[in-house]
Amino acid sequence: MSTLDPVAVFRTEAAECLEAIEAGLLDLTHQLDNKDLVDAVFRGLHTLKGSGAMFGFEALAAFTHHCETAFDRVRKGEVAATSELVAAVLSAQDHMRALVDQPDADHGDIGHKLLAQLQAAVGGKEAAPAATPVAVPAPAGVREAPAKKKNSWRIRFSLPANSMANGTNPLGLLDELRDLGECTVRANTSAIPALDELVPTDLHISWDVTLTSEQDRSAINDVFIFVLDDMELSVEEIDGPTAAAVAPADEKAAPAPVAAASAAPVPPAAVPEFRPVEAVPAKREAPAAVSQAKAAENVRVPAERLDELMDRVGELVIAQSRLSQLASASTDIALRSVSEEIERLSGELRDTMMVLRMVPVATLFSRFRRLVHDLARETGKVIELVTEGESTEVDKTVIERLADPLVHLVRNSIDHGLETPAERLASGKIEAGTVTLSARQAGGEVIISIKDDGRGINRERVRAKAESSGLIQPLSDSELLQLIFAPGFSTAAAITNLSGRGVGMDVVKKTVEALRGAIDIVSVPGQGSEVSLRIPLTLAIIDGLLVRVGSGRYVIPLSAVEECLELSLEEDLRSRGRSFISLRDSLVPFLRLRDLFRTGTKPDVHQKVVVISTGTERVGLVVDQIIGDHQTVIKSMSKLHNNVATFSGATILGDGSVALILDVGHLVAAGQQQEAQLRVAG
Repeated sequence: MSTLDPVAVFRTEAAECLEAIEAGLLDLTHQLDNKDLVDAVFRGLHTLKGSGAMFGFEALAAFTHHCETAFDRVRKGEVAATSELVAAVLSAQDHMRALVDQPDADHGDIGHKLLAQLQAAVGGKEAAPAATPVAVPAPAGVREAPAKKKNSWRIRFSLPANSMANGTNPLGLLDELRDLGECTVRANTSAIPALDELVPTDLHISWDVTLTSEQDRSAINDVFIFVLDDMELSVEEIDGPTAAAVAPADEKAAPAPVAAASAAPVPPAAVPEFRPVEAVPAKREAPAAVSQAKAAENVRVPAERLDELMDRVGELVIAQSRLSQLASASTDIALRSVSEEIERLSGELRDTMMVLRMVPVATLFSRFRRLVHDLARETGKVIELVTEGESTEVDKTVIERLADPLVHLVRNSIDHGLETPAERLASGKIEAGTVTLSARQAGGEVIISIKDDGRGINRERVRAKAESSGLIQPLSDSELLQLIFAPGFSTAAAITNLSGRGVGMDVVKKTVEALRGAIDIVSVPGQGSEVSLRIPLTLAIIDGLLVRVGSGRYVIPLSAVEECLELSLEEDLRSRGRSFISLRDSLVPFLRLRDLFRTGTKPDVHQKVVVISTGTERVGLVVDQIIGDHQTVIKSMSKLHNNVATFSGATILGDGSVALILDVGHLVAAGQQQEAQLRVAG
């Protein structure tokens, strides 16, 4: 059984914490007076600082402390939340990520510059100190709050025996308590076993702490936020005489307010007697309890385990297909019954596995809020990001591979599409431009669109660039717009940080084609452009239609199949030279796969036409026989066959033979091209 690396677990938790902080900061840019958002960001920074110190990321803890202090001042009303402060903490957050990923690397004076930016944002006058791996003095502009009335608390806690092996350092917790105020710490060693029974990695000590601080109960709870669910914790507020007796001799504790509801009352005249910590379950606020209950329903599983399970399910589907083939050739009723039952169970297992691999596109769209925020500041444009269909689910592999292409498309929309505020106002538009990211499912595809309300694509400039690049053949409007995805093609007048090299859109095209997808572009001058990516929902297992062409068998993705028709020999002879069929008062071009694949065989007497579609385009495929549906485990093509555009992959049939999977998008495009050529000719 494998043991999780505590540092790796921390890095995962820290990444989620940083994402939550970033989301809160981006929301705060639109609602600078929202105290709930300020509190949420403060709690996130405090959590990151505390957990970083606990796991030995001292540089991260020291650097994050300054951002936390700045937001603490905002929370207390000492300074106002401003866009400059949000921008400073966003920049600092990037440095925090670097300190998480590479804690021992030399980050130069980046921390010093970011702290200076933070200091300027909160109104500091003096130079900010450099960030060092140990505690760094706070910038002059980040002052501590004025002294308040102090309360006295008695804190008793014990941690699980395996807590140190899991990366929890109790000394770090005690240090955080000391940061809150004056502490008296006593260790209870009564639970330490005899030497011959002692396990060196286990923790047997508990602690009794008396704390005098101006902080409230929530600050104490925050110290234990990462271990609160597994530990035993008792926090009691101490009143008058008891506080004086428990406090250090040289300091008299201030009278405490009424004890919190969850605190156990202590007799006023009694001096607490030290004893082992009792098993008092930790209490949390009601909303936190609900949140914890929901979190307990989720299990974190490494992605590679899902991939391995997917491979096993694929092998099971292939074995089930072989069993079905053997059962169909047998007269044994019991064998057929078992085969049908296994087919049903394997189908349900496959569907369950596919659901496990599905991830909502919201995880992808959320990354672009920060990108749009930064580009708006860089370009001086006013940009509003709108997302639609975030609940649409796509295979996790597709999500991972779409991240970079979408970055290029969003940057392109902002740089080339959206106008400056002055230009928008002059053309009668509102000052703020809109970039819309949307996702929707259509059959076996997901369509992800990037739309802007900018100036649209300048076709004359694209045509001029095409002519200067040697692409001067006659082009239709759709073909002209597709030129922006050509390698090295750019209409930018100068190379900038955003565009001009003609690389980004080429990356988009190659990635989408590798995913067996397609790209559609619609652009209206003066109104904006929309780029739509049509991507398969999954890259692992699909339902397919198994057909025969000549002596070979092929798979057509079932999600692309509209209907099947019979093509008699007379109709086939009659359609020679034009390759069209009449389907409900509309002409649909068709391709003879026997000719396309050069099988060298004669056509069957009763050929079939399988009508397939992508989007609004349709084409018919003439096959010799429709064998039936087939659960298709997609296997990638070898490097020798990467350039064969007609096929998108292969699968193993029940008898061990290989069937190629047809690339529907390529075949539809070929059919439409054939239709256009025939119309031009006739």
